[in-house]
Amino acid sequence: MDFLHILILALLQALTEFLPISSSGHLVLASELFGWDYQGLSFDLALHFGTLLAVLVYFRRDVWELVRETLAWRPGQRFTPTQRLASGITLATIPAGLAGLALGDAGAMVMRHPVFIAVNLIVFGVLLWLADRRSRRTSPDASTAANVGEEFNRLTLPRAVLIGCAQALALMPGVSRSGATMTAGLFLGLDRARAARFSFLLSIPVMVLATAHAVWETRHAPLAGIGDMLLGAAIAAVAGWFVIHFFLGVIRRIGTGPFVLYRVLLGVFVLGWYFL
Repeated sequence: MDFLHILILALLQALTEFLPISSSGHLVLASELFGWDYQGLSFDLALHFGTLLAVLVYFRRDVWELVRETLAWRPGQRFTPTQRLASGITLATIPAGLAGLALGDAGAMVMRHPVFIAVNLIVFGVLLWLADRRSRRTSPDASTAANVGEEFNRLTLPRAVLIGCAQALALMPGVSRSGATMTAGLFLGLDRARAARFSFLLSIPVMVLATAHAVWETRHAPLAGIGDMLLGAAIAAVAGWFVIHFFLGVIRRIGTGPFVLYRVLLGVFVLGWYFL
């Protein structure tokens, strides 16, 4: 792979993994528009590892607190707010895992049609806009919470599971994992900032599972192009960190409007490009 090919795919992965605009949809559409052959599962694995590293580094304090509090729990004890949040993240991960196993690689390939992606971009973009309009207009400063668990004290376990079910819909290209989870979070009463932060925290176990699955699938495959993989992972990690920081700032100040507009315009463009 040449450098420009690696750079475009890595930046696309970083931008679309964390913004509510669908990473899988953009990677499919990029291949269609540029006429690229599929870059291979090993390279996809490297890009996903890069974005996983970005979210782990950015939310390292939250992740450490969640892990530390989880390991400190003993049977018979009441959950602390952080332990309850960790339980919610765990339960919310199950629907996506089950849906991924049920769908399989063959099912995923069926949904890679440009028209299907375009319709998902538009429909789920409109749902995100409606959820944002219904949400509270205030976005409290997360730093006022004593810990990450208290920041999400309104998030009950049933609500976390519902957000997890929305996350499972993101297996369809064009839906967007972050967009679906933010939409559900906003409809369920989270403000913009907390809906975005919970979406990022919820992405960690899903990305770990996806990376582990990809490693297992490629365990016997030759790791050709190791240099390309390392370069792609590095670009995705660095760009991903900046995208997270940018997105959280935009969500607090503006909301989801720019991303909704982009989704709708892209969906209309893809429909026009395909049929004309």
